[in-house]
Amino acid sequence: MTDDLQVAAGPDSTPRHLAPGDVGLVAPRDFVWSQPFTFKSGQKISGFTLRYETYGRLNATRDNAILICHALSGDHHCAGWHSPDDKKPGWWNNLIGPGKAVDTNRFFIVCANVLGGCQGSTGPSSLNPATGTPYGILFPFVTIRDMVRSQKLLLDHLGVAELHGVIGGSMGGMTALLFAIEFPHFTHRVLAMATTGRESTQAIAFNEVGRQAIMQDPAWNRGDYSRDGGPRVGLAIARMMAHITYVSDASMDRKFGRKKKDNAAGDAYTLDMQFEVESYLRHQGQSFINRFDANSYLYITRALDQFDLAQAYGSLEAAFAPVEADTLVVGFTSDWLFPPEQNRALALALLRAGKRASYAELSTDLGHDSFLLESEQLYTLVRGFLERDQLYTFDYAI
Repeated sequence: MTDDLQVAAGPDSTPRHLAPGDVGLVAPRDFVWSQPFTFKSGQKISGFTLRYETYGRLNATRDNAILICHALSGDHHCAGWHSPDDKKPGWWNNLIGPGKAVDTNRFFIVCANVLGGCQGSTGPSSLNPATGTPYGILFPFVTIRDMVRSQKLLLDHLGVAELHGVIGGSMGGMTALLFAIEFPHFTHRVLAMATTGRESTQAIAFNEVGRQAIMQDPAWNRGDYSRDGGPRVGLAIARMMAHITYVSDASMDRKFGRKKKDNAAGDAYTLDMQFEVESYLRHQGQSFINRFDANSYLYITRALDQFDLAQAYGSLEAAFAPVEADTLVVGFTSDWLFPPEQNRALALALLRAGKRASYAELSTDLGHDSFLLESEQLYTLVRGFLERDQLYTFDYAI
């Protein structure tokens, strides 16, 4: 997921956090589970913390909650502003707010940083209570199922009786689908975007190159590094490479083309930075290392690689057998990381399993990250899916 997608909204005379349709200033909270938690691997920790944010109010019947599930490099801050001085709002601020597609006047929105993350939730950079030092690579390996089970405990803590819906893109789409499988009576609607039932060989290969960039950096030190140290060079390179998979050739060409930096050395043969796109990727890498932990990157990309619904359950149809939710899967034509055919396959498998499912394919040249960008067509889909009292098949061919 990219860092540069948010644009401050609102007239110049109106503070950004008070713009119409904005949830305003928000503050994260911590859910602390103080009992032992067993991972899918069988490994255990004595407890965990999930950092989360909520917007809107839970109704009296406790059934108007919508869970937002973030992508690999996302976090709990998906809407609003932490302070009036913030440069950017939450990563899905364009979608969530009063009167927006995910309407906080109607719904109670919850978003948590995943287990294994590094934005306040327990992960490899957290202190191991048994040693008083960070877990590092002694932290149990995390799966998407572990993320789902830990977030269900958070929802129980918040008093949510049923999920009106669960929404996510990319890794968040995997999380949303697995919620419907693991907790079918609890989950009523699933909206999964730019996602897949399992990563392709190419996607796994990209993740492995990123992991090797980190692990081959001497500062990784087998996962044992200080909070202000670690494999910054390796993590920046991993981010640069991954970012290329989130966009498309057309969008990169439109934004940068072959434009050179103003101070580029003309036609001289040099290894110094010359092209605008080089500067952009380096900025992506540098900004990422200031907010993300390298070990969390290793753990979460491995969780993505291991996600395989067909292998885990025997087939996609068998995986979706427990599902009771109405499901909408959205693919994007220019997404070459999780291409449309992978999204379409999910909807087809749901239909073959006898479930209520629809598929929408949006034409865009923005790549995998299209689900994060401003799109009235997407907003209409989301709003219609969440707010219809009875769901009907959308007019999009499967």
